[in-house]
Amino acid sequence: MVASKTIKITLVKSLIGRLESHKACARGLGLRKIGKTVEVEATPENLGMINRINYLLKCEG
Repeated sequence: MVASKTIKITLVKSLIGRLESHKACARGLGLRKIGKTVEVEATPENLGMINRINYLLKCEG
């Protein structure tokens, strides 16, 4: 059994005034408040959302 690769992402900038699609990406990744950190699997869908809102995030992993 192979463990899936995970990425830690932290929201570091506000979602206020951002495009609705960018807000939806943050919500889809489980980020609601500044400073919140979540671990997500490195699937193509999640990587695409991370790439779209990379200017709002800090990524590790």
